[in-house]
Amino acid sequence: MQVLVRDNNVDQALRVLKKKLQREGVLRELKQRRHFEKPSERRVREKADAIRRTRKAARKQAQREGLLPAPKKKEFVRRPAAGGAAQG
Repeated sequence: MQVLVRDNNVDQALRVLKKKLQREGVLRELKQRRHFEKPSERRVREKADAIRRTRKAARKQAQREGLLPAPKKKEFVRRPAAGGAAQG
């Protein structure tokens, strides 16, 4: 995995890297590998994950077909800048 650092902006590159790692599931896998997981527990978890994915796909399909209402969009509220100084 590779992330380019533009204009020596390491903070932005770090955010991009974290987002990529999360999308790939690397962080989730690291958490799971901290402790040994019995094969029976692994099967139960994988089956629950599959059921969750199937339900989510069915819900999205029903929303696309108009059988379920679409989720409400979150309204973006801009917060004031840190430091309390008003910008003008």
